[in-house]
Amino acid sequence: MLKRLFKLLLLTGLVLTGWTAWFALSPVDLPAATVDFSIVPGSGLRSATRQIHDAGVDIRPWQFNLIARVTRNQAGIKAGSYQIAEGTTPWQLLKKITSGDFSQAEISFIEGWTFRQVRAALDAHADVRHELGSLSDLEIMEKLGSAGAQPEGWFFPDTYLFAKGTTDLAILLRAHHAMQKKLESTWADRAPDSPLRSPYEALILASIVEKETGTAEDRARIASVFLNRMRIPMRLQTDPTVIYGLGERFDGNLRKRDLLADTPFNTYTRDGLPPTPIAMPGLAALQATLHPAKSDALYFVAKGNGASQFSRTLDEHNRAVARYQKSPRANR
Repeated sequence: MLKRLFKLLLLTGLVLTGWTAWFALSPVDLPAATVDFSIVPGSGLRSATRQIHDAGVDIRPWQFNLIARVTRNQAGIKAGSYQIAEGTTPWQLLKKITSGDFSQAEISFIEGWTFRQVRAALDAHADVRHELGSLSDLEIMEKLGSAGAQPEGWFFPDTYLFAKGTTDLAILLRAHHAMQKKLESTWADRAPDSPLRSPYEALILASIVEKETGTAEDRARIASVFLNRMRIPMRLQTDPTVIYGLGERFDGNLRKRDLLADTPFNTYTRDGLPPTPIAMPGLAALQATLHPAKSDALYFVAKGNGASQFSRTLDEHNRAVARYQKSPRANR
């Protein structure tokens, strides 16, 4: 009797093992070539299985749960967004959700963008979970751990990969930390004779260099022009700061009256740096600002091909303006 019972149990075990292996390695049926699904934070095995099933993946929850328990993979379910394709087996699906093999999206923040453009890109991204809502810029910075700071310039321009469903605040936090680290490292390695007094001044000037640079070859020379002016001292007299100060009033045409209208960002009417950055500088602009070219130039003018002509004196500059521009700007 015991032998028969033992044989029956052994046979049952073999059948169960064989069935488990067959089910675990047989592709699941999908309603499309690929299926996206999400597992919410705090989900256990049963809850995660139900969410996968509800997304259209044709698995019987009890069978999937049994595989997970038999293979001791019932713990460690990772919340996030996932994608599976035709041919995926329950075993592969189980390993995906326990290893956190998320489906990824990406978003790019471009050198020279303003924070308003960054917010717009996040708002428009379909794979971002939106939490910024009606938060003000200062409220956002407080949530990012930089209470009281203005956001302009404080986010590093780069392409960021993220799991679908990641919050906009989480992405901003990564970009903010990245800029803090880049600024810290470049400031620590700055040229010893720099007239800049703080990392934040470097960030402000780097944002101007970013907006003024047409070709990479000119970046360090443009930085040197502004730094040379600061040493004299001489007003920076740079159009991008005026345009930034105009905000939404700027219609694409910078007029003489705009250059004469005093705002905190008008470097034609005010000495020194503007109060905040005017855009996101990239790493090259930070490096150029803190390691400028050796030059005694005080002026530059766009040639029309992206490059700039540099001059030491106002007379040289005026001749360059007459040569390269129809509408001269006296001090650039």
